[in-house]
Amino acid sequence: MKEDRNATSNSKAWKPFTANCCSAEDHAIFSNFSRCRPSRSDFSKNIAPTPSFQRLSFSDLSRSSSIRITEDLAQSFGGDLYDFQMSELRAITQSFSSNFLLGEGGFGKVYKGYVDDNLRQGLKAQSVAVKLLDIQGLQGHREWLAEVILLGQLRHPHLVKLIGYCCEDEERLLVYEFMPRGSLENHLFKRISVSLPWATRLKIAVGAAKGLAFLHDAQKPVIYRDFKTSNILLDSDFTAKLSDFGLAKMGPEGSETHVTTRVMGTYGYAAPEYVTTGHLTTKSDVYSFGVVLLELITGKRAMDKSKPKGEQHLVDWTKPYLKSSRRLRYIMDPKLGGQYSVKGAKDVAHLALQCVSPLPKDRPKMPAIVEILDALQNLKDMAISCGQWPIVTSNKTSKNRVSVHKNTSHWKPSPIAPTRKG
Repeated sequence: MKEDRNATSNSKAWKPFTANCCSAEDHAIFSNFSRCRPSRSDFSKNIAPTPSFQRLSFSDLSRSSSIRITEDLAQSFGGDLYDFQMSELRAITQSFSSNFLLGEGGFGKVYKGYVDDNLRQGLKAQSVAVKLLDIQGLQGHREWLAEVILLGQLRHPHLVKLIGYCCEDEERLLVYEFMPRGSLENHLFKRISVSLPWATRLKIAVGAAKGLAFLHDAQKPVIYRDFKTSNILLDSDFTAKLSDFGLAKMGPEGSETHVTTRVMGTYGYAAPEYVTTGHLTTKSDVYSFGVVLLELITGKRAMDKSKPKGEQHLVDWTKPYLKSSRRLRYIMDPKLGGQYSVKGAKDVAHLALQCVSPLPKDRPKMPAIVEILDALQNLKDMAISCGQWPIVTSNKTSKNRVSVHKNTSHWKPSPIAPTRKG
């Protein structure tokens, strides 16, 4: 759920807000997007050639007719993106049948379809995901347009590939490559899913980090602004790809240290300085990445109002455990069953703690994060082999201990708290 802090004095700091990629302050965000060329780092080698956008202005297109928008997008992207007709997308989804429904989010429903060169000459035969945006006004259109312009230019193994779009009358659709494993959110938190092994969790973390590093490493950085488990999609071999770029924003230029914008994103993942001031930097994404690392470690959601008050906010609840190697095992996801690297978990926890630092300057940059995580992928010191699992403690819970049942299927950590004296 997207959130906005523009509330009245009698309202909560965050309230539900429909999708909006750019407000009035963003009128020039994409007008010169061709300047967003990456540097020569390893994270920028897979970018597609950037087209010229002499005519493609975000502010102009957001007010244009669907015919004008289609013409300008076609001229700018040429054969890189397919301009689909609504009738074609109805055909490949059987009129958006519920049998083809993959999911539904704040921006609309997503359906599975299949395309090949019978639909368009030269089109690769493949399954696709078709997002039908629910545009109740300008905001849905802006979010759609932002995603077309950004993903139409950026290509990277860890960004979901945009195949095409549809802009017909009031309809706005996006056609992506199909990601058969779905979202990381589903694998971590849905009861019906098989638990992700530690090695797979690390692989996903590395892939997602490379995607963010690629965006941040551009000559004009792109701030993702909505990094979370539901936006990390997985292909058949669990390669992670970032999706849903409607909230992405161009980073600061020249001597500027940040961009100021309306606060949007998802509560629990948004950096505290962004929530309070609206100041957005690439370090805002780093904070969100740290939250996802904590979710990978613990198997718990960033925010969970069903938990006791002290456990609802994952960052606050885990910090006492992250600072101590001895305590860390008490918050490791019990579904791992001790099959995780002791050193790997310790280093990931330390990295997560750095990422969620309240001070943006203390958070590491994404290329450094990639390097750290990459080095942890082949460690073999499993906790269950090192005598650190299962966790057995005294029945009496002391100040620094957590009472845990031997049966790991019922294992449930509790927050560290002083023992109450009778």
